Amino acid sequence: MFRQQKKGNDSLHYGWIVVGVTFIAILVASGIRSVTGVLMLPLEEEFKWSRSIISFAFAVNLTLYGFSGPFFAAGMEKFGVRKMMVSAMAVLVSGMLLSLVMNEIWHLMVIWGIIIGLGAGVFLTVLSATVANRWFAKKRGMVLGVLMAATAGGQMIFLPLLSYVTGLYSWRISLAIFVVLGIVMIPIIFYMMRDYPSDKGISPYGADPTEVKVSRTSKKNPIATAFEGLWMGIRSVPFWLLATSFFICGASTAGLIGTHFIPASSHHGIPEVHAASIFAFMGVLNIIGTIFSGWLSDRFDNRWLLFWYYALRGIALLILPYALESQSYLMLTGFAIFYGLDWIATVPPTVRIASDHFGNEWGAVIYGWLFAAHQLGSGAAAYLGGFMFELNHSYTLTFITAGVLCILATLFVLGIKKTQKIEVATQPNV
Repeated sequence: MFRQQKKGNDSLHYGWIVVGVTFIAILVASGIRSVTGVLMLPLEEEFKWSRSIISFAFAVNLTLYGFSGPFFAAGMEKFGVRKMMVSAMAVLVSGMLLSLVMNEIWHLMVIWGIIIGLGAGVFLTVLSATVANRWFAKKRGMVLGVLMAATAGGQMIFLPLLSYVTGLYSWRISLAIFVVLGIVMIPIIFYMMRDYPSDKGISPYGADPTEVKVSRTSKKNPIATAFEGLWMGIRSVPFWLLATSFFICGASTAGLIGTHFIPASSHHGIPEVHAASIFAFMGVLNIIGTIFSGWLSDRFDNRWLLFWYYALRGIALLILPYALESQSYLMLTGFAIFYGLDWIATVPPTVRIASDHFGNEWGAVIYGWLFAAHQLGSGAAAYLGGFMFELNHSYTLTFITAGVLCILATLFVLGIKKTQKIEVATQPNV
């Protein structure tokens, strides 16, 4: 029998503690992954590595952690969320320590492409949805919005500090900051995280204690479920339309702006610290935009929400080259406002459309594969951004191309029929 938290002094549901620990852990993991935006120029200068080869390592990172999501979900089912989080944070700390002594390009590939890519994947793919679904029967959308905001917000919020420390001291000192943060987080996760509300003798927040049942095992292999969801998706038109638009979403955010905004700003004579501050401003707005987008997704046609998100993002990218060329802080601030509010606002409507078309039982699995397409786009843009810069000595064509693709994405999302649903005979993990 489960019980709710007592009212009064003990009225705080433990689910909020779990959300707090998860939020901070995601911020740290996202901050670690965001170091790529600060590392590129120092690595070029110290090791004389080309921007395209550095971008390739970061592209592997983005792609690997994106495709790891469905399989990390299986790991959380088998080993538990807490063990997965502790292990992943230890992997990230190890990657940071190894980075301090790397001096060969293959070191960069292994450390940043594989080790840190896998470690970050645990925190930045399915963790938010897993925590929200297990611990909350009510306010689940708000919790998911807050945790998803941390995914993008962490990388933006840390960048000014990292840029300042890198400029004043070195990039190794910046990495050392995350070594310390990661070491501090490991015991916090170990002692405060729990896998299920039943571990604390309570029911999920907002659930009826007399009806809640927590299943610790799945009758179906989670890995098999992940591939079954993929097979279901690739046979449907809505999946391909969402996957294509989400590919463009990843390319135009984490892949292009997340990796190349600061180098592009420096190329135009804007100090790195100033560019990082603009990026941090986006991070603050991102939290607001994602939560508000979740609220909107419950009230309006999600296809039209995505239409406006992609359209405004495309216009902002078309304006960005002129803002950088003129070094107009007014235009750059306007860009930051649009991009900050829009950065990850596409997630709630995308999740909602996936659930509408594939059912609530399969919606999360389908979203895992959509996120893989998102990260494939991120990886492609991270590499091609560096490659095109070396080819043209400019980011202008890259930003304009990304803007056009975002506008093209508006056609994909409107091409999804509002009432179409996919009927399935089976459900995952039942």
